[in-house]
Amino acid sequence: MDPLVTTEWLAAQLGAADLVMFDATKYLPTDGKDGAAEFALAHIPGARFFDIDVIADPDTALPHMVPSPGRFETLMSELGVSNASRVVFYDQKGIASSPRGWWMMGLFGHDQAFVLDGGLPKWRREGRPVEAGSVPLPTPATFQASFRAARLRGIGDMLARTDDLVLDARPAGRFAGSIPEPRVGLPSGHIPGSRSVPSSSLLHPDGTMLDPAALHAAFAAAGVDDTQSVVTSCGSGVTATILSLGLLRAGLPQGAVYDGSWTEWAGRPDTIKETD
Repeated sequence: MDPLVTTEWLAAQLGAADLVMFDATKYLPTDGKDGAAEFALAHIPGARFFDIDVIADPDTALPHMVPSPGRFETLMSELGVSNASRVVFYDQKGIASSPRGWWMMGLFGHDQAFVLDGGLPKWRREGRPVEAGSVPLPTPATFQASFRAARLRGIGDMLARTDDLVLDARPAGRFAGSIPEPRVGLPSGHIPGSRSVPSSSLLHPDGTMLDPAALHAAFAAAGVDDTQSVVTSCGSGVTATILSLGLLRAGLPQGAVYDGSWTEWAGRPDTIKETD
């Protein structure tokens, strides 16, 4: 099934007992906005907020790293997600951080997870309803995780990698080292041997994702085929999942995500940083 759902589909499903919606917005440090605060101003009726910084490993200084299966189970259960839930993620930009929520559900074994194509901007352009204010606490459910380790890469994997093709979702200037990173003190550049596939190149100007054929062509241009072992990366493991979403939609293996991404790689003294 297509990992994307349309605004038309979602509008028809509002109120379904098994549907759980999350706004998973995460703004960059330079954006000057807070996703939770913006959510309180306007969200799709019935949605809950998926805080990427909370649904994360609390015991690392790296931003929003994947939590343990036990922590993920606990937090999803508290948010009212069960193994029978259909879970839809959207964000306030279009398709930006919402794929991170989708990818995490798949990492922990839940395939009935989707991304709203075009996100909240498309929903609002079409004149569909939004609501404001705080959201009542959901009725707790029971979620049991089934961790898929092959979909995740850590620094040890990246230092030892042999055949993985690393795709970098950051803007081309950050990849090349010609523009600064949004995190103060972090150099720009890229992991040696990686290839630049800016996440924006997979999206239309209105924030919706390209069709499968166009996505397939974009990945083919980067050297990806259905036999290639792919790892996606970005600044901190969020927009990398846009590439993962695009790979799956293109009919290609979605591969793995390097969770620490450039923040971890560039912050270490023992890694090589390339620019071009």
